[in-house]
Amino acid sequence: MGAWIKKGLVFETALHSVGAWMRHSALTPTPWRISDELIRVYAGFRDAYGVSRIGYVDVSADDPTDIVHVGAEPVLDIGRDGCFDDNGMILGDIVDTPDGLHMFYVGFQRVAKAKFLAFTGLAISRDGGLHFERAQETPILDRAHGRSTIGAVHSVLRENGRWRMWYAVGDDWETIDGRPFPRYHIRCAETDDPRILPREDHICLQPSGTEYRIGRPRVYRDGDKYVMYFTRGNVTGEYFPGVAYSEDGIRWERHDETLGVALSESGWDSRVICYPTLIRHRGKLLMFYNGNDMGIDGFGVAEFHDDDANGGFYVHR
Repeated sequence: MGAWIKKGLVFETALHSVGAWMRHSALTPTPWRISDELIRVYAGFRDAYGVSRIGYVDVSADDPTDIVHVGAEPVLDIGRDGCFDDNGMILGDIVDTPDGLHMFYVGFQRVAKAKFLAFTGLAISRDGGLHFERAQETPILDRAHGRSTIGAVHSVLRENGRWRMWYAVGDDWETIDGRPFPRYHIRCAETDDPRILPREDHICLQPSGTEYRIGRPRVYRDGDKYVMYFTRGNVTGEYFPGVAYSEDGIRWERHDETLGVALSESGWDSRVICYPTLIRHRGKLLMFYNGNDMGIDGFGVAEFHDDDANGGFYVHR
């Protein structure tokens, strides 16, 4: 079993911000390999009102703590008033196809009688990821029975010509110290068309014990198996990643003890670690993630070190 060696806070919004739209936070950092030299990390950057827009930070692939460039403008701005994404968005996943770079994102909307609604949109880039245009102004994963408040796609794989998607589904709220927090669990479905998801899906993981939410699933192939990194929250305030394994991507077994990372004694990730996303580069496995307050300070990176000299952990996408 190996462990993640933290490299520190890479993008600190207070230091590296390039505009009022990037006042704080870098939510759900999602790396995408631009070249052998560059990794682009897409994230949701919040303005002074807490509304997030999707932008990017380019880092050196060989030294991911080295920031090469910060995008000056959002690659995807908030939606029109009244649309499902008019109050911000976070990253779900990025998938390259012959028809362009597909971005699956989670749009947020404020409503009078709930803290928020969160459903999934699709945007496509045909200029290498510098600008994205919405495929449609309505969600590709919208309200349905059992997901009245949240339908958030966070992981997409193309397998055998089909789109396989893993997402968080929410239907109600957990009240903690008088404040509402969303309850959700993880499901999956597959489709021939990413704009049309079937109503039939499969439950993958549900909260257990004192947990009330489990989400942000990130699914990878590890040889002939699947591995999922996710984030779980419990009623005592813990918000921390977990790990599960599967033979088919549908039935999962949790093995959170294999995570191999812990809170720091102090600093930006001393209370929370969340939203880990992996990418492999030149034999190294990197994890970009958020820390306290769901990424208010920015995002950091860690590198996996395997105790097995032969390297028994090979995640790829």
